[in-house]
Amino acid sequence: MKTIPCAIVAACFVAAVGLTGCGQTKTPPAKAEVGLGDEVATERSKLSPEDRELVNAQDLCVSTEEPLGSMGAPIKLSIKGQPVFVCCASCKFKDEADPEKTLAKLEELKAKKAKK
Repeated sequence: MKTIPCAIVAACFVAAVGLTGCGQTKTPPAKAEVGLGDEVATERSKLSPEDRELVNAQDLCVSTEEPLGSMGAPIKLSIKGQPVFVCCASCKFKDEADPEKTLAKLEELKAKKAKK
């Protein structure tokens, strides 16, 4: 019996979820999201109100510094018990590998967003 490499299984899972959706209901964008691009606001609206609030406070991916929601619905991670959002599965693996760096970047992004 042949085994299937984990990378292939993971890629198939990500593709399947992307094609079928995760079953979350869409809610309208929060007031804080008005002024974001339509695509970003739409992707963020797929999150729960609590997660949208966290995403709006973070605003950018900790890896790419691209707007969360610009590459699909943001992905929620738990790094040392703290919620951290990333833009895609590739960033997920990178940020989970270096939790200290990820949390430091998260605090930097939140501080930058709070100054706006």
